Amino acid sequence: MLSAKAAKSLADEAGSLTGLHLRDLLADAGRSRGLVYGLDDLRVDLSRQKLRTETVAMLLELASQTGLAEKIEALFAGAHVNQSEDRAVVHMAQRAEARVESTEYAGLAAFADEVRDSGIADVINIGIGGSDLGPAMVSAALASHADGPDVHYVSNVDPAHLHDVLAGCTPDTTLVIVTSKTFTTAETMRNAALSWDWLGGRGPGMVAVTAAPQAARDWGVTEDRIFDFDEGVGGRYSLWSAVGLPVMIGIGPDHFADMLAGAAAMDEHFRTTPFDANLPVLMGMMRVWNRNFMGHATHGIMPYDQRLHLLPAWAQQLEMESNGKSVTLEGAAIGHATTPVIWGTAGTGCQHSFFQTLHQGTDIVPLDILLPLRPNGLHLDGDWAASHRVLAANALAQAEALAVGSPNEAEPHRHFAGDRPSSVISWEASTPFAVGRLLALYEHVTVVSGFVWGVNSFDQWGVELGKVMAKRVEAVLDGRADADGFSATASDLLSRISAPSSGD
Repeated sequence: MLSAKAAKSLADEAGSLTGLHLRDLLADAGRSRGLVYGLDDLRVDLSRQKLRTETVAMLLELASQTGLAEKIEALFAGAHVNQSEDRAVVHMAQRAEARVESTEYAGLAAFADEVRDSGIADVINIGIGGSDLGPAMVSAALASHADGPDVHYVSNVDPAHLHDVLAGCTPDTTLVIVTSKTFTTAETMRNAALSWDWLGGRGPGMVAVTAAPQAARDWGVTEDRIFDFDEGVGGRYSLWSAVGLPVMIGIGPDHFADMLAGAAAMDEHFRTTPFDANLPVLMGMMRVWNRNFMGHATHGIMPYDQRLHLLPAWAQQLEMESNGKSVTLEGAAIGHATTPVIWGTAGTGCQHSFFQTLHQGTDIVPLDILLPLRPNGLHLDGDWAASHRVLAANALAQAEALAVGSPNEAEPHRHFAGDRPSSVISWEASTPFAVGRLLALYEHVTVVSGFVWGVNSFDQWGVELGKVMAKRVEAVLDGRADADGFSATASDLLSRISAPSSGD
């Protein structure tokens, strides 16, 4: 819960800033440069946030008063910070050096190398949520490092998703990985059954990645094709574990280990660095500042790196499933806002769609603008560096334009008020190490804001009701139950779905 004393001071601070424009704040070079923070080549520039240096100190005092340091210590010490499920949170251990040197990791890497050397052409990962978004995002982010089989991801129970992937593959040269923590997820298991039928006992067959290996054995996957992980690894934090197998097959175990090393470096920074230079803490407190004191209900993540185009979707699940809560750890109602709506897509395409609203709309949307300083993995002939300079120019221009604006009261349609906040996050190039470090940064940002808001960032009970309701609806559609208890319009739609189509 937000400390009342610190919250009151910050509310007063927010009020005092209403008369200041970001262009005036940016005119103070000392203030601006003092709001740029770093870890090696990674830079987080908060100078275009609506705050003063004194505001940062006040936010860190709020963090202190809410016991953030003690909570971070408990997290890394293995305390059961996931109280509703009575579990420790262990995803950081999945990228620690001890794990990379473990027998479990060696077996995973050996299997990945076996697949890469076997002549398999396609690997299909079937999963949903954290069993899909994280690996799919990393496979796209590190596409320039991929030299193994083509890796495909299927998540939607919509039959078109699986069908269209299978239509481009051949059973004799396709490996299917079924990734499900419980090995009971309805959408995943339906797609797995269809894939099993499609394979028909041919080709490389099927692999299971799960925290419930017995369920996979009972389903029919052979013992040597089951890779498990700890139940304390939450789905949206799981790509570092065996859940990352399709990524490892695509880019190779060495590059995968580099990604883990980048994440581990961010873990160490988060665990040991004083709060006034701690990137996850500072960015996490920006979430709190913009959500609770500036009143901004959404937050945009805009990577100026096409290969990171899936990062906003991954971050959306990460933050909204983690912190989209309205009760405290103890189950009491929360009296303040929690996670903003997270959204975004890759630049520069977004500049020609929704950036109109970001510049001139009635709502202010804080942004993270992400930019690698150098292109990576471009081997064809051509002046690719020049195109990257254009990309970088656009990223910086958008940040400046949103903050400074362009007043034009004489032509209201051409008036840009500015005063719209963003953070610019930059690094040298999108190597596996840099990508791992960036993703761990966002994980810890989520944890920091969740700790300050007083929620459990590691459970996700909110996804359960829809699953239960879907089973009831399926029973009606299958003729195993009637529609009693549903709303009138739901009953009408059920009748339409069940009725023969006009083509029958």
